[in-house]
Amino acid sequence: MTSADYRIESSQPLRSRFLPIGPGEHYLVKDRALAVALAAKSFHRASGAEIRVVHVPTGEVVYRKAAFVQPDASEEP
Repeated sequence: MTSADYRIESSQPLRSRFLPIGPGEHYLVKDRALAVALAAKSFHRASGAEIRVVHVPTGEVVYRKAAFVQPDASEEP
């Protein structure tokens, strides 16, 4: 295994108070549980974007979070 087995990635810059550096589009993490926890707590402002955790050696997506889209207040449920 490499020193960074999991990649937190998004097509849009990520923001999180838990990520060690400024806004970016991907971060490398050694531990799967940590990568998933960081991804779950991360967000971006772009509609339609998603956050993924990818196992780098295999390319398998182990976690996926779609962007939260707030419904329009004028729409009826």
